[in-house]
Amino acid sequence: MRVNKPVGPFNASTHETYRGIVDHYRPDLAFYESTYRDLHRNPELSRQEERTSSIAADHLKAIGYRVHEHIGGYGLIGVLKNGNGPTVLLRADMDALPVRENTGLDYASKKTMIDINGTEVPVMHACGHDVHVSCLMGAAKLLHAAKSKWKGTLICLFQPAEEFVSGAQAMIDDGLYSRFDIPKPDIVLGQHVFCIYKAGTVNLSPGPVMAAYDGLKIRVFGKGGHGSMPDICIDPIVLASHIVVRLQTIVSRELKPGEVGVITCGKFHAGTAANIIPDYADLDVSIRTYDTTVQKQLLDAIQRTVRSECDVSKSPQDPVIEKNGHAPVTVNSVDQTGTLKTSFSSYFEDNASAMEPLPGSEDFSNLARAINVPSIFWMLGGCEPVKWDESKRNGKIGDIPINHSAGFAPVIEPTLRTGVDALAVAALTFLG
Repeated sequence: MRVNKPVGPFNASTHETYRGIVDHYRPDLAFYESTYRDLHRNPELSRQEERTSSIAADHLKAIGYRVHEHIGGYGLIGVLKNGNGPTVLLRADMDALPVRENTGLDYASKKTMIDINGTEVPVMHACGHDVHVSCLMGAAKLLHAAKSKWKGTLICLFQPAEEFVSGAQAMIDDGLYSRFDIPKPDIVLGQHVFCIYKAGTVNLSPGPVMAAYDGLKIRVFGKGGHGSMPDICIDPIVLASHIVVRLQTIVSRELKPGEVGVITCGKFHAGTAANIIPDYADLDVSIRTYDTTVQKQLLDAIQRTVRSECDVSKSPQDPVIEKNGHAPVTVNSVDQTGTLKTSFSSYFEDNASAMEPLPGSEDFSNLARAINVPSIFWMLGGCEPVKWDESKRNGKIGDIPINHSAGFAPVIEPTLRTGVDALAVAALTFLG
């Protein structure tokens, strides 16, 4: 690969540093702050990111990128060819979550949408993808303005359906790397905002940084009837409840101390009325692991637990257990991450830190795995600095509303400025 450019002054002959370039060409962030508020107020569910995609595409077209839309759904890329040199891909995801917002912000979402199951649900940017989109739009503007300072090809990718851990693969399957007249990336770069980190910081380490994800849909069967006569019924709610409780013992009682795994039942649905015992119950389960051996152990244990509980409850038929999504472990390429850490440490100084692996999951790395190139994914702080310092001092970091919660609210600044700068510095590090 062609990204082993030494890190340091970007142009030693004129002493232009990354800071000089970024400070000189950074656009007025007021526009991107306004864009962020608009995106936050108007979130869109996975596979329905039509408006968000259009905003990103129109911006890229207006500043001079060649734009290709509707890749794997509402995915798009903006391409800026700027002479011979490496090709760098910057990625942002666009979709929101079915969460009712409770932040109290004056730009809070009050929106509802019809989800893929036909149900009307509240919608919120509870994972910061509005931050990601706004930052990449700003970085695209900065790097276009600074194109006299680098050579190569820049690809700005806006991805749909990350929350389904399917959008990256959908774009790949729809010809991301084959349908368009663009060189394949030499490296894939991305970031994610988290409020467990202080706003203004970037957090980066080599190796595994986010867990693998496996989703399961489980249906267990009972024998329905009147709620007053459970003795002649088989209650699938009781059966499913035993499964949920029993699943929590797999990690604590079957994994070796020091092995990491998480099993969460995030959705439990059964029945239609208080006086009716239903015929079945549905569970949606997620599994997080860093190791393929542990991953197999947990998946096998879940199968065994579900089937055993069905046998004990005299379920009239076998359970249905279906896979519902997979994302690999997000692993930062060691050599390239070392190079970027040097750039970040030079640029952000004390606001650049190492990070521990997070148990959340991402499909980001599929964009690199598909073409066997390195990738780097860093964490962008989102918690208001004074609040974070106070929470840290009082041992209450865990009280800060986290991603996927109704109170998740990254502070706009310095979060957006840091995110724009981080993407620009990362791109300049690996462009020619």
